[in-house]
Amino acid sequence: MEWSPQTLQFLSECFLHTLSPSPEPRRRAEASLAEAADRPNYGLVVLRLVAEPAIDDQIRQAAAVNFKNHLRFRWVPAASDNANVPTFSPILDPEKEQIKSLIVPLMLSATPKIQSQLSEALAIIGKHDFPKSWPALLPELILNLQKASQASDYASINGILGTANSIFKKFRYQYKTNDLLLDLKYCLDLFAAPLLEIFLKTASLIDAAANSGGLAGDLRPLFESQRLCCRIFYSLNFQELPEFFEDHMKEWMTEFRKYLTTSYPALENSGPGGLALVDELRAAVCENINLYMEKNEEEFQGYLNDFALAVWTLLANVSQSSSRDQLAITAIKFLTTVSTSVHHTLFASEGVIPQICQGIVVPNIRLREDDEELFEMNYIEFIRRDMEGSDLDTRRRIACELLKGIATHYGDTVRSIVSALIQTLLSSFAANPVVNWKDKDCAIYLVVSLATKKAGASNVSTELVDVQSFFESVIVPELQSPDVNRHPMLKAGALKFFTMFRSHISKHLALKFFPDLVRFLSAESNVVHSYAASCIEKLLLVKDEGGRARYTSADINPVFPVLMNGLFSALKLPESEENQYVMKCIMRVLGVADISVEVAQICIESLASILGEVCRNPKNPIFNHYLFESVAVLVKRACEKDLSLVSVFEASLFPRLEIILTNDVTEFFPYTFQLLAQLVELNRPPIPAIYMQIFEILLSPDSWKRAANVPALVRLLQAFLQKAPREVSQEGRLTKVLRIFELLIQSTGTTEQGFYVLNTVIESLEYAVIGPEIPKIWTSIFTVLHNKRTVKLIKSLLIFMSLFLIKHGPSILVETMNHVQADVFTLVLNQIWIPNLKLITGAIELKLTAVASTRLICESPILLDAAAAGSWGKMVDGIVTLLSRPEEDRVEDEPDMPDITENVGYTATFVRLYNAGKKEEDPLKDIRDPKQFFVASLSRLSSLSPGRYPKVISENVDPTNQAALVQLCQTYNLPIA
Repeated sequence: MEWSPQTLQFLSECFLHTLSPSPEPRRRAEASLAEAADRPNYGLVVLRLVAEPAIDDQIRQAAAVNFKNHLRFRWVPAASDNANVPTFSPILDPEKEQIKSLIVPLMLSATPKIQSQLSEALAIIGKHDFPKSWPALLPELILNLQKASQASDYASINGILGTANSIFKKFRYQYKTNDLLLDLKYCLDLFAAPLLEIFLKTASLIDAAANSGGLAGDLRPLFESQRLCCRIFYSLNFQELPEFFEDHMKEWMTEFRKYLTTSYPALENSGPGGLALVDELRAAVCENINLYMEKNEEEFQGYLNDFALAVWTLLANVSQSSSRDQLAITAIKFLTTVSTSVHHTLFASEGVIPQICQGIVVPNIRLREDDEELFEMNYIEFIRRDMEGSDLDTRRRIACELLKGIATHYGDTVRSIVSALIQTLLSSFAANPVVNWKDKDCAIYLVVSLATKKAGASNVSTELVDVQSFFESVIVPELQSPDVNRHPMLKAGALKFFTMFRSHISKHLALKFFPDLVRFLSAESNVVHSYAASCIEKLLLVKDEGGRARYTSADINPVFPVLMNGLFSALKLPESEENQYVMKCIMRVLGVADISVEVAQICIESLASILGEVCRNPKNPIFNHYLFESVAVLVKRACEKDLSLVSVFEASLFPRLEIILTNDVTEFFPYTFQLLAQLVELNRPPIPAIYMQIFEILLSPDSWKRAANVPALVRLLQAFLQKAPREVSQEGRLTKVLRIFELLIQSTGTTEQGFYVLNTVIESLEYAVIGPEIPKIWTSIFTVLHNKRTVKLIKSLLIFMSLFLIKHGPSILVETMNHVQADVFTLVLNQIWIPNLKLITGAIELKLTAVASTRLICESPILLDAAAAGSWGKMVDGIVTLLSRPEEDRVEDEPDMPDITENVGYTATFVRLYNAGKKEEDPLKDIRDPKQFFVASLSRLSSLSPGRYPKVISENVDPTNQAALVQLCQTYNLPIA
């Protein structure tokens, strides 16, 4: 794409139409831009348009956003195996160099809104190229910073500092490596001195303006500049204390302390924005001194007393307004860090800890109007903070963390003060419950928040109160309150206490109040009925010693109908139509209670009705996951007792599953296929016609194009192979199944899935059916093996060969492989089977491969030939390693893969339904102990040729494994002759 008036006109019109409120012109413009983006120099031309002063600002801003996103996807395009993820053509090197030469001056001369977009674009380039492939960037920024400083041009200064802040952020988040430290040294050598210079210059300008009554407008850019300097300070000091900063610590710390102890009325009183700007700078200072306290305690100790006093004094004057939360939180974090350090003696003076409790902790843990508003207006965010622990950056939580920090060295003092404080708060509530209900909430919050969890333990404990008596005297009155809607925040606090201390509350006492928990499901407050559902769900997970569930079906059955009614009714309350806590509770209850035919019919109708609703517009992926899990567990547990219910479930579910498939509700496809697999497995042959229609769709290659669907489709295909082997062998269906296998093993991401299909074919179909296809199967496997030998492929192949051998014997395995390529079996044996046998993991897989390998050395003429003694001995060595060494000693760690169950979102991700999982079948049920089978087979073989095998073993088996083999022989009293 070349720069010309026509190009300028075309792009301007496109960017203008992308802002159109009408979808059609907007879509056309976006499509035109997407097409143009593939052409060389597109990014360069858009950047030139952004710089064109004659173009309307709105168009230039849209172009700047497009330019930033263009760089994000194309500067270094991400590689992906997934066919559904679009691939982007990369920006070519000559265009990159031109962009890098233009972007800094354009950014500095741009309007603020465009400047922020170009600064982000520059940071994207910097992430990949800086400093090694862009050595000119930092010198250019420094030169411009010095020019702007001489002219006191703070618009440019802040643009440069903002850019430097973006590119230096990597020093905060990346692991310390030699390369990272070299990059850091390069940045420090060039930027540390200019940073201090502009910081001190701006400090003197702030002092002058403050002393001469300067206006807020003059101070704003200066404070923003100092905030950016502080953030850069944080990045450059994060890995370790640089020599330059150690040498100039006094200059930095003097100014830092000044910003914590000085007020700037001209700016602070100029409206909320002015105070926020001063607070942002103070919060940045608190983060910096906290960093030094954590990492450079020794060098920082000379300044510690002054800063501790400054922060303490500052906190006493910080109001409860939510606009000042960030400052309060960072300041309290600093005191918390000091409290757990060797300098904790700052808190030892008489009266200090009580003062902290009264002056800092109590004011910050009291409920504020903002908390009440969040409770009422955004219950999901309230619960996320309050119950799920994402409240670390809230005043309430950080104030309690400060108490915990002080308690590490002054535990008895803290417990004594807080226990007295809790009693005072409860007495205040008792004196006037209507007015002082927040005091009781505060007391409950203190107990809950200061509870501790020992390493490795699943439950919490507290030394502040006796849990059982506190529960009975403080919590039970709230649970028994006849009005579930009165003081809902207090009710929520009581339910949270019950949930947190569920393991400490006796079964007898908990069951007594179970009907009250059910009653709270009808509360109008979303938080209250969510907490009631969560409490029930968590109670059902409590385990007693020995891992036995404390609450069983016998405990649930008396309240089961009314409980299910309460849960389904809660889902009809306003804003709780997709309440994930209620749905999770439904899933848990259905997993524990005894399910009668009548209840099963009611539940499946309710769940299917909800499913029909969410199909129209899936919004909450976590709710939807638990919805499908609830359906799966209901089907599983109800059909265990009464298989006639399968038809009832089919009648309710099929219309909804059909909507999902016909309306292309793609995020539900994996769930749908897993539920269908579950239903197929519950049917008795012959499979009903409706399933065979689904089977035909399943065999179409088009069904397998979406990578996210593959694991669920494989699960469904396996169900058909197991339940309908006769139908699979008819009408060319097996050929289609094997085409799917070929398709799957060609992609690294689906290799294992392909072998799952193949293994099920081997397990389910007679050899007479699959025999003619075996040569094609081996040809497909050898082709993929030739192109890429991944660990997954090799392990999958080993398991497949073992299963084939177990089902059809060593001779057919060897013959079918060698039929495709002469002597290929020996090659595979020596290059793949023997060296990689130790990589096998999983109990069933280990038994399968160990038994197959044993049969190979004891039955296969190829290995029993004297010429193959070396291979025979190495195979014995591999089997002993597999059977005698723990997994961690023989398997090299593969790179960690994310846990898919944690990634429940609307992305191209498969999420497994736990309750619809495939039951693992053991193909060797008659062999209980693979070690005994191995030793017995070896002993029997050696007795036929006494003296032959001990020699082979001594020459080819590792000494450690020889000792392990002797031990195995002694254990089973089976000698090797």
